[in-house]
Amino acid sequence: MNTSCSPAGCGPRAPLTPEQERILREHGTEYPGSSPLNHEKREGAYHCAGCGALLFRSATKYDSGSGWPSFWAAEPGAVATARDTRHGMVRTEAHCAACGGHLGHVFPDGPPPTGERYCINGLALDFRPAEGAA
Repeated sequence: MNTSCSPAGCGPRAPLTPEQERILREHGTEYPGSSPLNHEKREGAYHCAGCGALLFRSATKYDSGSGWPSFWAAEPGAVATARDTRHGMVRTEAHCAACGGHLGHVFPDGPPPTGERYCINGLALDFRPAEGAA
């Protein structure tokens, strides 16, 4: 088992699957609609699958209809962005500020209050339900 360190602390984590490695380390994308996190409605927190850093809270998650888990805000300082010109288009890439793992992209078509849509690969996330969440 690996040990991960993040702003949220250090601790053991399971090794990444080959598909998680492809997404987080090689800027891959999962198939739309393939993540069980699309349908996750419980209260809780979404952490980076690569290092365990806290990225998003369930209160900012919404159904964008895009096929990927979507959030209208990230935790302060948790998600960094960069200009992405791969695939013949200009987009804003979202990556974990702690480990640099590729998460997905940010688009300016989200709901209020931010107007942003963090379109995130479910395999890049580790959902942790709030205590007592059923």
